[in-house]
Amino acid sequence: MVINPLTVSQLAQQFVACLHFVHRRHDLETLSPNDKIRDIKQEPHQKEVDPLPADEFQAGLKELSRDLIVKEQEIEYLISMLPGLENSENDQEKNIRDLEEDLKTAEAQRQEALREKDDILAELDAVIRSIRRP
Repeated sequence: MVINPLTVSQLAQQFVACLHFVHRRHDLETLSPNDKIRDIKQEPHQKEVDPLPADEFQAGLKELSRDLIVKEQEIEYLISMLPGLENSENDQEKNIRDLEEDLKTAEAQRQEALREKDDILAELDAVIRSIRRP
């Protein structure tokens, strides 16, 4: 099983969407009495943030968080389905060497079968040519 690059791309897009949501939809607040909210010169139609009411903002955060968790779990599931995770690198290399040997043996058997087929076809051709028509 191969991890679909689209799945990882979707997770990255969800991260960006979360950051954008938090950046654009949070309310400007001060953390201490000495903090000040800066005034930024902007076009009248532009806003640094477009805050949502606190309950809507929290609901949006929960939904985005849930989506991130689901996507991450999908990726974890796909990773868990990959072959060989329970084997060490040495075990996997040994398995590959064994498979290569099996492949060489199977190829030798195939070549032998092809030679045998050619021999039988030649023999059959000789028999057919030796038969005379009445």
